[in-house]
Amino acid sequence: MESFNVREDASMVYRLQRTKNKSLEWLWSVVRYILVIGISFVIIYPLARQISTAVKDPADIYNPTIYMVPVHFTLDNFRLAMEVLNYWPLLGNTLLFVTITTLLQAASCALAGYGFARFTFPGSNILFTFVILTILIPMSTLMVPMYLHFRNFDIMGLVTLFSGKDGVNLLNTYWPSMITSATANGLKSGLYIYIFRQFFRGLPKEIEEAALIDGAGGFMTFFRIMLPNAIPALVTVMLFAFVWQYNDTFYASLFMSESALMSVKIASLPADANQYLPSLLGLGANAEMKADPNHVAMIVDTGILLAIAPLIVMYLFVQRYFVESVERTGVVG
Repeated sequence: MESFNVREDASMVYRLQRTKNKSLEWLWSVVRYILVIGISFVIIYPLARQISTAVKDPADIYNPTIYMVPVHFTLDNFRLAMEVLNYWPLLGNTLLFVTITTLLQAASCALAGYGFARFTFPGSNILFTFVILTILIPMSTLMVPMYLHFRNFDIMGLVTLFSGKDGVNLLNTYWPSMITSATANGLKSGLYIYIFRQFFRGLPKEIEEAALIDGAGGFMTFFRIMLPNAIPALVTVMLFAFVWQYNDTFYASLFMSESALMSVKIASLPADANQYLPSLLGLGANAEMKADPNHVAMIVDTGILLAIAPLIVMYLFVQRYFVESVERTGVVG
């Protein structure tokens, strides 16, 4: 009888423990779904508001019953925003510029990362410390020296020596970004060098030793052996570089404030929309006095949506490769 009671008590304890575990699993599932829904809402809600504003007719601006879904749908906001931005030439020019700087930055940072990973030379640790500092130091602290450097750009005094001028003014040209990208000193280059260094350090040295035995030099080993194995790191860096360069406002406003780039035009879009929208709507000679500020705000929101649309489309095609490359390079956090 006592043995029966012991078995019954053990069975009851087991059932209670199992019920407790299921309750905890169910509770954790609820918490997890709440977190996912909350984070998704924070990310998706601003985009949903942008889309709602972009397809809203001006007649719905002052309708207090409308929250997200407009009563009158229209695509005129897209047409007007495209005309104010001169969208297609602007997009083509921006994509060309961003693609060139991305390729230059990926190539230069790959070389720098390979050098730090595989070659030991006096001061290499100090130089790599400076690379890490470029990640930690805010870009705004370097704004004045970089501006002065490219306003009177010179290479070891050669321009002054041969031309007699105090350097060359490269501001409001694409050359500052091209030069910094090609020398592994561009936007976020410190992070890219770190990614390549960590990836190359993870590759076995036997690969290079085998290439050396076959008669390959340092550059041939890098281009023929190491770089093809660094495709995951290349994909990660190129995607990061493309997105950050496309969205960059710091270097664009510092070096290329008058250039035809998307980030520059978006910064001036409110003023441009307020100036050109009345004439596009045919409001007459005194159009600037008749422009509706809320309508101007709608065009600005639509222009911002048009600006980020290429990145959204690109992500739809490359997100699988991006996730795989990040996992293989070990970029976390």
